[in-house]
Amino acid sequence: MLSVNEIFYSIQGESTFSGMPCVFIRLSGCNLRCHYCDTAYAYSKGRSMSVNQIIEQVSVYECPLVEITGGEPLLQKKTPRLAERLTALGYRVLVETNGTQNIDPLKDHAVCIMDIKCPGSGEHEKTDWSNIQKLHEHDQVKFVIGSRVDYEWAKEIVRKYRLQEKVEILFSPARPSMTNRELAELILQDRLHVRLQVQLHKWIWPHETEGR
Repeated sequence: MLSVNEIFYSIQGESTFSGMPCVFIRLSGCNLRCHYCDTAYAYSKGRSMSVNQIIEQVSVYECPLVEITGGEPLLQKKTPRLAERLTALGYRVLVETNGTQNIDPLKDHAVCIMDIKCPGSGEHEKTDWSNIQKLHEHDQVKFVIGSRVDYEWAKEIVRKYRLQEKVEILFSPARPSMTNRELAELILQDRLHVRLQVQLHKWIWPHETEGR
């Protein structure tokens, strides 16, 4: 069984799949407490569901793209099994993880979107850096940038681990601390080959949290 906070159908707001209709499976529980967290309601609230029950609910939306998120989805041992089952059924599966848990069990059953926490999160020292070597070419790495310090730190991580040779890199501003324009100008100034993402869902539904 898995503890599920919510299952909903929306527009994918992040990653290279931004703009696509997507079914989100938000699992309960998180081992981090980032300062800017916008899903604190998923820390503990949830209902117990089997893999089959989750898949049945996902199928209602007739959507080929599914994201398993949280919270931190890899805290639950059945998450890789859920990803495997969904992939076997023909879904394109994304799993967003905070990089503190071993991503190896996902294997090739999902696109892993690893959200590497910057200093501004207050949780950057908890990253399991061995996960970098476990990333596949189709995976993605995300940095939420809230200040110039965060930006310079993320830039150094990209350089140190040669991420541009491994995966797609996403830089996202932590508004209002860092604006889209400020981050865009830094990326252009430094000739970085990263993707600026603006959390599309927050532009479409700026005053809603759950179910978006």
